[in-house]
Amino acid sequence: MNKIEFDILEVKSNILNDNDRSSDNVREILKKNNVFMVNLMASPGAGKTTTLVKTIEALKDRYRIGVMEADVDSDVDAITVQNAGAKVIQLHTGGSCHMDADMTKEGIEKLDISDIDVLFLENIGNLVCPAEFDTGATKKVCILSVPEGDDKPLKYPLMFQVSDLLLIGKMDVMPVFNFDVEACKKYVADLNPDMEVLPVSARTGEGFDKWIEWLVKEIQKFREKEV
Repeated sequence: MNKIEFDILEVKSNILNDNDRSSDNVREILKKNNVFMVNLMASPGAGKTTTLVKTIEALKDRYRIGVMEADVDSDVDAITVQNAGAKVIQLHTGGSCHMDADMTKEGIEKLDISDIDVLFLENIGNLVCPAEFDTGATKKVCILSVPEGDDKPLKYPLMFQVSDLLLIGKMDVMPVFNFDVEACKKYVADLNPDMEVLPVSARTGEGFDKWIEWLVKEIQKFREKEV
């Protein structure tokens, strides 16, 4: 049998390399405009929008806030966060399960960040694909809700390796679910020793003072570095 010769192209590697170049471009845009950006990632139903609304309410008297709402379709979340007091743009990905840097750049340009201090990207509900693509955000924050179970860091390790902070959300339903906070913290520490873990509840406000304190501290560090 004749040996067949052909080229092999590692498409995923090329896509990620191209995205890394684009994410550096996004970082330059944010730096030029002195905008601190958070890439907020979580599973569908984990409480991203509810957490974001409560965060906007806590920060809007101190910072001008913008939000890029990424969804496969619909504008439900965009309306919700706009009513909370943020400048909003809805991004439809057309079926894509994540936001990449080029999509993020397009959203930033359309939103116009010249009058924004803090920008949130509410990424597509997914613990897999969003972790693979650097959007150029200043910080990556992941939410893991109590109903999802404490073993998610074992099942989706990359998300917890690349994130800067983990919010364990929906702490108010702890009595109903078998969620071991200490076990979850250990799983996370094994993957990412530098990542802080904060249990919170957007409904009751539990832990939100620590989350806002972390956020304000990071915003100040970013601003001091950019001066």
